[in-house]
Amino acid sequence: MSEASAAAPEVRVAGAATVRVAGVATHAAVVAVPDALGASGAPARVRSLGRWRLRPWHLFPTPTGTPFTFAYAAVLAVTSLIAAYADPALVHALHQGSSTDVVHLVRAPVLVLLASALWVAGGILAPYTLCFLFVLTALERRIGGPRTAIVFLLGHVLATLATEGPVGFAVLAGHLPDSSLHRLDYGISFGVAASLGALTGLLRPWLCWPVLVLFGGMLIQDLLNLTDPLTNWGHLIALAIGLGMWPVVRRWYREQG
Repeated sequence: MSEASAAAPEVRVAGAATVRVAGVATHAAVVAVPDALGASGAPARVRSLGRWRLRPWHLFPTPTGTPFTFAYAAVLAVTSLIAAYADPALVHALHQGSSTDVVHLVRAPVLVLLASALWVAGGILAPYTLCFLFVLTALERRIGGPRTAIVFLLGHVLATLATEGPVGFAVLAGHLPDSSLHRLDYGISFGVAASLGALTGLLRPWLCWPVLVLFGGMLIQDLLNLTDPLTNWGHLIALAIGLGMWPVVRRWYREQG
């Protein structure tokens, strides 16, 4: 809405109403935003706001709105179907070939780091799959696809190296058997944990801190249960990586507009 002339009275209204500004009747949804008059008698301003609409489909990836998340989710759907319906021996061979164990990281680090992120541990209905959809969609809508991919890959790669590296050194020192060098390790959970950590830096405090407490508490509980200590530590490390990216993602968010 254009500014009223200097002769127009200050207007304080809210909701949908007919407002007369500078002699012109206008029907609009407005809220009162009183602006102080300057020394020169600057006019008061009436700011029009569009009606807020709930768009639940924004929670899910779309080809145009979140192309990176949508394409990645499609790939994960295909690999999950393969894991569910293909011959078990073939599936095991594919998982083994994509594993980021110490041997593979030494021989072909780039290949296995990428390949391991094409599989979902636990299948398409695993909790981290749903978390992937909601978290990466929300993050991509805020900072864009390429930057979301950077956050995800940083968490996936760095947390993997941080957990598998000590295994290699422990085997060299004789503290673990040689079989530990072939530990099966694949999935998207490290990247999702880092993405969630980064996303919380863009949320309002009333939502940011409950999400962090809930997710962080779940990761700590998993670690205390000792179900898979290396993976559990990897999740916490990945979350810390995402939290450490708050300044970066906030700058990206501002640049995204």
